[in-house]
Amino acid sequence: MGINKENYVDQAEQVIKNLMTDRKGNITLTTSKIRNILAMVSEIYNEVHESGEVLSSESQERIQYLRLRIVYESGRETSVKDFVQKAKILEELKKVKDSKSQFLLFCRYMEALVAYRKFSGRDE
Repeated sequence: MGINKENYVDQAEQVIKNLMTDRKGNITLTTSKIRNILAMVSEIYNEVHESGEVLSSESQERIQYLRLRIVYESGRETSVKDFVQKAKILEELKKVKDSKSQFLLFCRYMEALVAYRKFSGRDE
């Protein structure tokens, strides 16, 4: 189905609720791990937020590199990989292409994921 302006917050909430938990009921993904991904997204956001509707080739390259970094982080940590897969992070990033509005939606989705993870209260 994918995220859109009407459902991205609900989708984020559902992803966090469905994350694998350890035997004690704690979410194995720490807030700091997904905040690291959000920090990478925010760097691109700062460049893009005042640009035109079509992303520059430089911004598109940075988004491609972001995908690569997320894959790398997923390979390093099973909990990050599980999160990336359940949240469909890579699929949503692929949808961005050259669309500023699609990237901004992705940014809001990432913020919602971090917020719901923190809201869960079961933290590191």
